[in-house]
Amino acid sequence: MEKMSLEQLKALKEQSDMEVNLLQDSLNNIRTATVRLEMASNALHDLSLRPQGKKMLVPLTASLYVPGTLDDADKVLVDVGTGYFIEKTMPEGKDYCERKINLLKSNYDQLIEVASKKKSIADEAGVMLQTKLRQVAPTT
Repeated sequence: MEKMSLEQLKALKEQSDMEVNLLQDSLNNIRTATVRLEMASNALHDLSLRPQGKKMLVPLTASLYVPGTLDDADKVLVDVGTGYFIEKTMPEGKDYCERKINLLKSNYDQLIEVASKKKSIADEAGVMLQTKLRQVAPTT
C-alpha cells in the first residue's frame, strides 16, 4: 500500500468503505431474518401446546388479526420463500426453522470475518492516505 498513489489510496479507501457498508447491511438483514425465524419457532412451540378447537386470534398482517379456531396443530404450512409454502408436520416445521437459524448464524459469522478484514483495509488505507497528504502538503 505504501507504493500506491494518492488517487489509488483514495479509491481503495472508498471501495473498502462501500464494501463494509454493504456487508453491514447484509449483517442487519441476517439479524432480522434470524429474529423472525426464532419468533416462528417459538410460535410453533406455543401452537403445539394448544388443544384442538382452541379459539384464537390469527394474524393476517402485523396489525390485523381475525378470530379463528385451531383445527389441526399437527400440520403447519412453512414459507420456504418466493411465495411457496410446504405442508410439514410440527416437528418438521420446528426442524426447518432450526436449520435455517443455524445456517444464518453460520453466514453471519463468516460475514463478520470478511467485514472485519475489509474494515482493516479501509482503516489502513485511510492512515496511509493521511500520511501521504501530510507529506505532500506544504508546510507554512
